[in-house]
Amino acid sequence: MTTELALVAIAFFVFGLLLGSFGNVVIWRFPRGESLSSPGSRCPACDAPVRWYDNIPVVSWLLLRARCRSCGEPIATRYPAVELLSGLLWLAAGLTFGLGGQAVIAGFFFWTLLILTFIDLDTMRLPNPIVGALALLGFAGATVSQVTSVDWVPLTGGDASPLLGAVFGALLGAGISGGIAALYAGVRGRSGFGMGDVKLLGAMGFFLGPYVLLSLFIGSLFGAVVGIVTAARSENGLATKIPFGPFLALGGILAALVGPEIVRMYLALVTG
Repeated sequence: MTTELALVAIAFFVFGLLLGSFGNVVIWRFPRGESLSSPGSRCPACDAPVRWYDNIPVVSWLLLRARCRSCGEPIATRYPAVELLSGLLWLAAGLTFGLGGQAVIAGFFFWTLLILTFIDLDTMRLPNPIVGALALLGFAGATVSQVTSVDWVPLTGGDASPLLGAVFGALLGAGISGGIAALYAGVRGRSGFGMGDVKLLGAMGFFLGPYVLLSLFIGSLFGAVVGIVTAARSENGLATKIPFGPFLALGGILAALVGPEIVRMYLALVTG
């Protein structure tokens, strides 16, 4: 890695850390209907304003030894975890997609999926405005790619018509998952695949094209494993509900980063 590339990669990582800090605000306030801009960051225990030097991503948490400067109450590990994950996802986007416009699109895609993951874990909901904004970003990126012939969206590439590939991916993601949801409800008589998940897969389809099916497969695989373990430990057994959005987000990130490689390896394996 050249010095210039290393510096740009560091810039992506730092930018991701900063966005992760804002992501914590979105995760906490958006489901509660609170303003994302005011008031400023405050300690949830004592309501004391967080000073700027106590709001440096990850670093401040370490220097404060995970406690509020004003009241000494513990600061949840989630805050630096979200910041660090955001930084690493932006770094992965930069290193995978060449530190250009496509990397920026990928970075915001990953960051939004990270936010939706934690909101879904907290509330079992995937807010329509955030999912809609994600879909709009994907559609806009595909439109720019179509008009300018740049290779931005879909992130998985390989489409002669980027806009057609993105729209096809969105319809495929929403259509397949919507069909599964309807079939499950018809057979079991209850919902097992939320409409929020269907909308999320549709939005992800803009970024992934047909590889959105790979993200669904990966998400279902990890979700099934976690679901079985959770059900075995719960009194409710198989009736135990777990959010599926985090697994779809994981599938989407992996499909964007290594989806084409996974498919090539699979085809090479089955064709001998």
